[in-house]
Amino acid sequence: MKKIAILGSTGSIGTQTLEVVRANQEIQVTALAAGSNIVRLEEQIREFLPKLVCVWEEKKAEELRSKIKDLSVQIVSGIEGLIEVATEPQAELVVTAIVGMIGIRPTIAAIEAGKKIALANKETLVTAGHLIMPLAEKKQIRILPVDSEHSAIFQALQGGKQKEISRILLTASGGPFRGRTKKEMDKIRPEDALKHPNWAMGKKITIDSATMVNKGLEVIEARWLFGVKAEQIEVVVQPQSVIHSMVEFLDGGIIAQLGTPDMKLPIQYALYYPERRYLAGKRLNFAELGQITFEAPDFINFRGLALAYQALKIGGNMPTILNAANELAVRRFLDGSIRFLEIPEIIEASMQAVSYQDYPSVEQILETEQETYEWIESRW
Repeated sequence: MKKIAILGSTGSIGTQTLEVVRANQEIQVTALAAGSNIVRLEEQIREFLPKLVCVWEEKKAEELRSKIKDLSVQIVSGIEGLIEVATEPQAELVVTAIVGMIGIRPTIAAIEAGKKIALANKETLVTAGHLIMPLAEKKQIRILPVDSEHSAIFQALQGGKQKEISRILLTASGGPFRGRTKKEMDKIRPEDALKHPNWAMGKKITIDSATMVNKGLEVIEARWLFGVKAEQIEVVVQPQSVIHSMVEFLDGGIIAQLGTPDMKLPIQYALYYPERRYLAGKRLNFAELGQITFEAPDFINFRGLALAYQALKIGGNMPTILNAANELAVRRFLDGSIRFLEIPEIIEASMQAVSYQDYPSVEQILETEQETYEWIESRW
């Protein structure tokens, strides 16, 4: 019986992870963590019977304790609670599906406790990859990517070695506004940006896909996961979302991973690696598909992608500034405070204004996040 803990169990990746668990009777959930959706969390607790559960706010945790007082479940809260879930003694693997930089400390704690990591929290590597990857290597912990593109790269690498990589071809759908100019995107509303053509995701990542900042974050994450340089990572727009990413090796051979746009495939692959198991769902029909097309990314009208490459090449805490500025800007856009095109403007201005640090510690990363928030709030 495989035993797992899930950080972010009520979000998109968390709920789909539990769908995989439900379909496979050989996984036991020992611990769950969620933000504030205690209605869904109570349902998960009653179905999967974890021993330990974390809710971010203590007030919500107290409410949940009252709701499940008939069950023998320990309810904790806050960052310490997240770390308890990440280090729950019986769990062999921790699915880090929590959104934001709040995932850094629990991920580090899980690695130090000897847990395998199924990584769906991209901010962890974007902002702290220089700390996370050496620690994982030191502790001999495998980090298994859950993000569809990075899972595709990881799967492609089963046909070659990391040292044999020539290029990573990171595919992108182009989002809902592919092909549009800045002028055409000037009046975009949140409800427009939340309509992704291929994927069903949470609000924040859907907006990031629309700006293509998400692809930029994936570029930075790929640098750390696969030990390559920025110039070895090439973004390719593939609108059908059938090729999830590719690896070109030194001999010119390219291995791609294809499939329908279904996050349960990379989730299940991470949970059971190196074993492949049956997964119910639609299969690709190439005759119906007809064609797979490719385009170069638009760095001019989707400035966020160019800024991510810039942050990666500068290094230090610059990816943290990029990430923090984007998080706050996306929140502002969703609540109607700023326009869609102001998102990359805020990111670029922050990267120019917030103080730079060359090799930040966890504490300095979190200080950079706060400094970025404060700088933006004082000007927007």
